[in-house]
Amino acid sequence: MTVTSTSETSIGSATTNVVLQAKALLSAQPHIVLDNFAMQAKMPKNKKLTMQWRRAVPFTANTTPLQEGVAPTARVLTYQKVTATLAQYGELGIITDVVDDTSEYPVFSDMTEAVGANVGRSKEQLTYAVVRAGTNIVYNNGTSRTDVNTAPTLNKLRSCIAALDAQKALPVTKMLAPSTEYGTSAIEPGYIAFCHTNMKADIRNLAGFVPVVSYGSRKPIHPREFGAVEEVRFITSADLSPFTDAGGAKAGSGTTMISTSGTSADVYPIIIIGEEAYGTVSLRGEDAMSLYTVPVGKPDSGNRLGQQGSVGAKYWHAAVRLNELWLIRLECAATLI
Repeated sequence: MTVTSTSETSIGSATTNVVLQAKALLSAQPHIVLDNFAMQAKMPKNKKLTMQWRRAVPFTANTTPLQEGVAPTARVLTYQKVTATLAQYGELGIITDVVDDTSEYPVFSDMTEAVGANVGRSKEQLTYAVVRAGTNIVYNNGTSRTDVNTAPTLNKLRSCIAALDAQKALPVTKMLAPSTEYGTSAIEPGYIAFCHTNMKADIRNLAGFVPVVSYGSRKPIHPREFGAVEEVRFITSADLSPFTDAGGAKAGSGTTMISTSGTSADVYPIIIIGEEAYGTVSLRGEDAMSLYTVPVGKPDSGNRLGQQGSVGAKYWHAAVRLNELWLIRLECAATLI
C-alpha cells in the first residue's frame, strides 16, 4: 500500500504516515470474510484492467492397463482461464480546521481507521454480490425463492454437500494468512459456509452442531467462525444481507420468521463453497490500496483558507465465480427470536 501526501509535513513525520498506512489496512480486515477463502489474484505493480485466474484442468481417470514395452498415452496439461475487469473504488473523509483545532482526540488517526474499515466493508459487499448471484441453488422449502419461509434443516444441508461432492468439489484447504501481507496458510480440510448473523440460532439448533468452544484439538479458521455441522464450518457476518421480503408468508410451519415488512419472510442465503469456487483481487500487500492525506491548513484552489483536510483511499477490485458447481446457495428463512 502506498501513502501519498500533499507535503512532507502533512500530518507529521514519515513515521506517522507509516502508522496511518498500517492502521488503514488493518482496519479493513475485520470486515472481510469472503475474500479470505477466495482464489486470490495479486494486484500487479503495473496495473492492468483485466485480471485472469488460472487453474490446471485435472486429468481424467486412466483405467487402461499398461502393455509390456508400450508407454501409456501422454497427457498434455491444459488450463482453464477466467477473466474479470478491474474497477477502481475510493473512500474520502473530510476533517475541518475547527475539529482539528478543538478536538482532544487523534482525528487523523481515527479518520484513517474509519476510511480503512469502510474499504473493507465495501469490498466485502462487492464480492458478496458476485458470490450470492451463483446459479447453483437449493431451496429449504418449495421450488422457488418466493416459497421459502422455513429455518434450515440438516437434510437440506446434506443435499447441498451431496451436490458439491457429486461435482467433485474439493474441501477448502487454505485461506489468506491472518496479516496485512499477501500469503496463504493451510487449514483443516472442510466445506465453508457463509451466512448472516441472524442465522446463528437456527444453525445451532441443527442436529450435530458443534460450537467452536467444543472443538477440542480443532482450531477455528476465522474469528467469525462459530461452529460446525458434520464437514461444514460456519462463518457469519452482519454484512451478508438477506433478500428482504422475498420469501413466503412470515409464519412458516407454525414458526414466525424474520421479515422486514412484517408480511413475507426475508430469505437468507447460506453460501457453501469448495476450494477455488470463486476469485477476488486481494486487499493485501503494498499495491492493494493507496492512502492519501491532506493536512488542515494547506490551502489550494478549492480550499483557499486551508479550512479542510482529508484522508482518502483508492483501491482496485474484481470478483468472479470460477466454478458455478463448486459453490451452492441454500436459501432459507431465519426464526424470529
